[in-house]
Amino acid sequence: MTATLSPRIRAESKRYFALLGAQITQLRKARGMTQAELARAIGVSQQAVFAYELGERRTSVLVLAKIAKVLTVPVEHLIGLARQTPAHKGRLSPRAMRHAERLQALSKTQQRFVIRIIDTLEAANKRTG
Repeated sequence: MTATLSPRIRAESKRYFALLGAQITQLRKARGMTQAELARAIGVSQQAVFAYELGERRTSVLVLAKIAKVLTVPVEHLIGLARQTPAHKGRLSPRAMRHAERLQALSKTQQRFVIRIIDTLEAANKRTG
């Protein structure tokens, strides 16, 4: 017997993968990564990442785990079961604003490099803290 999904379930599934894709896009861009860089890091093609981000391709649990690891977020955050609490509420301090302005003045490649350094230090602090 072949199981078919109701139109409601298909619509919910489509909506879920579209939201997941938007979350992946937002996190990837926040880390200064390109689709190609994320693709290399998780072992898929850039076209696959493009399809994940549009919600046009289902994301396996294995791929989800890889994406979460590369983007340094829990899988629960990616799938919308947990919200990552912001480290600082409210406005940035004047010093943080100056650093942000300095970062923006760098080339995109240099920005990605600085963000990777910050991500690496943050991950090291989480492991030791």
